[in-house]
Amino acid sequence: MVIIGIDPGAGGAICQWDRAFVSVDKCPDNAKNMSSIVLHIKNNSWVNDDGKCVAYMEKVWGRPSNATRAAFHFGENYGRWQGVLESHKIPINYILPNKWIKYWAEEYNVELPKGEENYRARKNKLKELASFKTEIKTTLWNSDAILIAAYGFQIEEEKKNER
Repeated sequence: MVIIGIDPGAGGAICQWDRAFVSVDKCPDNAKNMSSIVLHIKNNSWVNDDGKCVAYMEKVWGRPSNATRAAFHFGENYGRWQGVLESHKIPINYILPNKWIKYWAEEYNVELPKGEENYRARKNKLKELASFKTEIKTTLWNSDAILIAAYGFQIEEEKKNER
């Protein structure tokens, strides 16, 4: 089974995880390019595995501090990802940021800085954790998608072991 991890923000990314890290792409700015990436991943799932894909997408919303236009743009992007995944018949698991972040903090036994004023420090620590999951260079734009996909893989493995 291929796990797709999506950080749905315009500055986010999509990660493909198939037993191990496979690839990560920047979030495209339109549904056509999003669909091309998802179709490529779906095709790879047939070549390398059983054709099954499941997406783990961060469930987020605009913050009160976001400007109206920025919040609207973010919502557009989020909706595009939903539409693209649904059109390819890929089930979506929505995961709150605090859930996958807490999972990796506990897994690596690290204390992540809290509060809005420590946002950048927290993101840098998550980037560091993502670097343990892949050999490619992790960046602020791809680290969340990598950790979301790796989280999805762990959850799917736990489900498989329960059966």
